Amino acid sequence: MSVTTAAKIFADRIGRIEVSATMAVAAEAAKLRSQGANLVDFGAGEPHFPTPRHIKDAAIAAIEANFTRYTVVPGIPDVRKAIVDRHAADFGSDYALDEAIFTTGGKQALFNTIQILIDHGDEVILPVPYWVSFKDIIQYAGGKVIYLETSEAESFRITADAIEKAITPRTKAIILNSPSNPAGSVVSAEDLERIVRLAHDRGIYLLLDECYVYLNYAGKPVSGGSFTWAKEHLVLLGSLSKTYAMTGWRAGFALGPKPIIANLNKLQSQSTSNATSIVQKGAIAALSGSQECVAEFRAEFIDLRDYMLARLREIPGVSCTTPQGAFYVYPNIGKFLGKGGIRTATELATRLLHEAHVVTVPGEAFGTAEHIRLSYPVTKQNIDEGTRRMGKFLSQLG
Repeated sequence: MSVTTAAKIFADRIGRIEVSATMAVAAEAAKLRSQGANLVDFGAGEPHFPTPRHIKDAAIAAIEANFTRYTVVPGIPDVRKAIVDRHAADFGSDYALDEAIFTTGGKQALFNTIQILIDHGDEVILPVPYWVSFKDIIQYAGGKVIYLETSEAESFRITADAIEKAITPRTKAIILNSPSNPAGSVVSAEDLERIVRLAHDRGIYLLLDECYVYLNYAGKPVSGGSFTWAKEHLVLLGSLSKTYAMTGWRAGFALGPKPIIANLNKLQSQSTSNATSIVQKGAIAALSGSQECVAEFRAEFIDLRDYMLARLREIPGVSCTTPQGAFYVYPNIGKFLGKGGIRTATELATRLLHEAHVVTVPGEAFGTAEHIRLSYPVTKQNIDEGTRRMGKFLSQLG
């Protein structure tokens, strides 16, 4: 098939997006692993813990009880009640059942929210560095991404002043991911409240990706849902994946005003319909049961963060900010670009994979040119071996 013919077959919108960079890295790593390569994998953005026993037991019980049929599209009332009750208990939010929807992962909640809110030409403010899918999902909907640069010297901090300067008459939405993937930066409680007020006063929708909200190491976790007076212009996008080590379960949700949730329900009814029935039962157990596992995971992630930072900082030429949340480090490898024939972070990550057998994700996927992302929920032995391989490879570049 010629390029010309292909261009006539496929819709323009599919040409506005690229394959997820993290998924592409995972696929290449899997290919090498199948060929016998011994990889140290810092690529996967998921906890290394198994899903807690009580959550697995709830799903097993659902199967045994034959809870395997369709449910209502937004999720059974019990799972939506578990979502709103957990959020209210932890953050003081005030949502009703018809202001919540259970989705097939947090990404579906985000994708569908962008699709129902953003039209061609609408501007969406997106801080850099950003999670890989934000840009493509906005562009798929026809929106215009307004990149908000942040300073590495200030740990990629996002401020209300910077957001305010980026707002134009065409701004329809702002996306915040705090703590952030990839840099682990956290929007302070003061800045978050100011941003919420800015958006609310100007009729701009604030989409808050709270995937890592419980993995905030800078202080008490903060959610935009606490500001109940701004509910009309807030959409909270949540996930159980990182909080409860449930990445493969695909369990996410959105909380927002009734008209938005009603339209999310409409779109979901014509795409996936309900999220998996047994996953809903597992989610109820996760949200309604003991939260001790969340505190345990958080404590180990902090320990692993500090361990990874110490090992990285032993590599000459590598610098790294201290992430305040999530479970990634985002080291600057700019001093190695232009050496050994390596021109870009993508080329460096590719050679690290094929020559050092270390899996990383290049910074271009997140909007920056001099970084790579490393996910550190692995054993300390893997951190030792992976950083040793990285140091050896980088030292040979000259």
